[in-house]
Amino acid sequence: MITPHNVLRHELIGLNIKIVDATHPGYKISGDVVDETRETLSIRQGKDVKILPKDCITLELNLPDGSVVRIDGKLLVSRSEDRIKKKHRIKFI
Repeated sequence: MITPHNVLRHELIGLNIKIVDATHPGYKISGDVVDETRETLSIRQGKDVKILPKDCITLELNLPDGSVVRIDGKLLVSRSEDRIKKKHRIKFI
């Protein structure tokens, strides 16, 4: 089960996200994650799919249990299967 404590160790595909801060104003979108690569997230917004770099965004994830987690995209820069091996400290707001 995905929780705020272990969210970095899970895939993001299928989660609803909102970009709350970005280096480019056009990156501030919301939608569902449909694909994830090492350095990008593909987000479905209506009928469009936008591909955003992970390293220049801050995102809020809506988890299935109803909680919301804010994550710096730099922590996500790796393949999802490699993130399991990393250890991160998450600061809760």
